Amino acid sequence: MKRLSIPSARSLRVRLTLGLVVLLALSCLAVGVATTAALEGFLVRRLDQQLTAVGGHFPASLDPAKASKASASGPDTRGQSTGTFGACVLDGSVTQAAVVRDRTEISVPLSASDRENLVRVPADGQGRSVHLSALDEYRVMGIRGPAGDVLITGLPLRPVEETVRRLQLVEAVVFGGALLAAGVAGALWVRLSLRPLRRVAATASRVAQLPLGGGEVAMPQRVPDTDPRTEVGRVGSAFNRMLQHVEDSLARRHASEQRLRRFAADASHELRTPVASIRGHAELALRSQAPIPDEVRQRLGRVQCESVRMGELVDDLLLLARLDAGRPLASEPVDLTRLVLDAVSDARAAGRDHRWIMELPEEPVVLRGDERGLQQVLTNLLANARTHTPAGTQVTVRLVEREDEVEILVQDDGPGVPEGLQSEVFDRFVRTDDGRARSVGGTGLGLAITHAVATAHGGRVDLTSRPSHTAFRVCLPRLVEP
Repeated sequence: MKRLSIPSARSLRVRLTLGLVVLLALSCLAVGVATTAALEGFLVRRLDQQLTAVGGHFPASLDPAKASKASASGPDTRGQSTGTFGACVLDGSVTQAAVVRDRTEISVPLSASDRENLVRVPADGQGRSVHLSALDEYRVMGIRGPAGDVLITGLPLRPVEETVRRLQLVEAVVFGGALLAAGVAGALWVRLSLRPLRRVAATASRVAQLPLGGGEVAMPQRVPDTDPRTEVGRVGSAFNRMLQHVEDSLARRHASEQRLRRFAADASHELRTPVASIRGHAELALRSQAPIPDEVRQRLGRVQCESVRMGELVDDLLLLARLDAGRPLASEPVDLTRLVLDAVSDARAAGRDHRWIMELPEEPVVLRGDERGLQQVLTNLLANARTHTPAGTQVTVRLVEREDEVEILVQDDGPGVPEGLQSEVFDRFVRTDDGRARSVGGTGLGLAITHAVATAHGGRVDLTSRPSHTAFRVCLPRLVEP
């Protein structure tokens, strides 16, 4: 079953959809407010027109004796609609107040605030809204009576309010449905519109998964959306140009690396014979029975030492060239415990001023691999710890056996690797001393060979370094149980 991916709230698709819905909601809100206000104003004006048509007939016809008590029956001779309110105000006090109920006049009990509100109604023939505690909201109008009093006529605002509420309810239902439909349609439309952008992202994801640092790489197909009239098309066109530049750069770099590797391999092969010849002639000259001046003997000794060092450099370059070419290593059972014992024994003989500690499992650790390459890994790591640490440094070699891998740890309490070199310590010809005098021996290829051999075995090598703690960790997978 295919899993449905829920877009994140930060995605462009969600933000565009939400923006569309929010804009539509604001538009609906504005339309609702405008229509509600317009309808309410229209209905209120209709009430004012009715009040103007009624005038002061109802409050003028109020009988004080009749207004004091409710009439149980009888027709409404004044022809007023139910709910019509009438009041008379004379000399700042309300003298009469009644309302029509079922075609009869009923006196209205007024509170102090009601009387105050009615007294404030001017006799200008203009409608205004007042609140009567016994009758709720009313629209009233005052006119001058024949006796100098103010005749106030009112109609209830409840029908207006109910009509406005019904309109608001209808608008809420209609606008809610419209927002829901617009949200769904907008999400589908945005998804469809962003499909070219998703193709660009998918191509970029495939490129990000490619091993761009490993040499020549086949780039994925280009983005098909390159219409310059659209924003996504311009992005796709620029992305395709970038992919082409990256592909060309990788091809040129790969070709350059291949030429350099071929040159290193060819040069190493060509140098092995003359270097071996120089070393052999120097050794023969030193073994000669004929008298040799001391100065000449010293020079020949230097030639022999440098030829040995040159031979080691050539061998290292040849090994790196074979590893770069991807030639398979030997796959045979290798006793790592014995290799560690031999390597530490040789390192102890060469560095008597260091303290060497081994931590090995009780049982021998055996895995399949290239014995010569793994021996060189141990030799290089121990030589690196001995060469780049002062006398008295403690070097610990630990062999850890796990279910699916074997770990070789070479740790020392020396000064540590400079922080600026830790990221490139496994590169070729990288040295801790940048001077031309080369006070510290080595060719700068030992750790590069260690990294290449570990990688060729399907493993890895890591460095952790700080003052008084440096640890090289080589992890080798145990693919086949010996």
